[in-house]
Amino acid sequence: MSKISTLIFDFGDVFINLDKEGAMQNALNLFKVKAFEKDMLNTNTLYEVGAISTKQFLKFYSNKFPNLNEAEIIDAWNFIIKDFPTHRLEFIQNLAQDKSFNLMLLSNTNEMHINFIASSVSFYQDFKSCFDKFYLSHEIHLRKPNTDIFEFVLRENGLKPNECLFIDDTKDNTLTADKLGFNTWTIDETKEDIITIFETKQALF
Repeated sequence: MSKISTLIFDFGDVFINLDKEGAMQNALNLFKVKAFEKDMLNTNTLYEVGAISTKQFLKFYSNKFPNLNEAEIIDAWNFIIKDFPTHRLEFIQNLAQDKSFNLMLLSNTNEMHINFIASSVSFYQDFKSCFDKFYLSHEIHLRKPNTDIFEFVLRENGLKPNECLFIDDTKDNTLTADKLGFNTWTIDETKEDIITIFETKQALF
């Protein structure tokens, strides 16, 4: 078995806590719809890969829901983001200091979310500086679970998938990585914590 040299982490529900269900319900209540419509889903995906700007994104929702002001739309969009436990910051700082692994972050994150995190999490820059590479979907114009985002990371860094461990809370994302030969951990954020990685995935190390 090849030795793990690179750890590739998701961001949401791996380091920073999210409220996906709560955010969805909050948005549905605000928009007074039973489900996100196709044009909304398409717009969200375009925004996530940086294919449209924040201004264009907000214009779409303002036009679709003229009864709402921009601040209400922004608040609903950022509702998903919750707390960032400091013990996870300490974990990645210790890993960075140890220098035993290449550390990468690979996240489906849009501009508004990362700006909100940067302004509300006091240690965000300290966290970001721990990583050798910090890939956000809206900056690289690729998103999980598509194959091309994983191929991009491998190619850009000259990596072999069997020497990487990819950690994500979404099964679709780890399934793609599995098929490409990555080692994976589909973390269950309701009962697992990234800081236990070396106990949970002991067989890999």
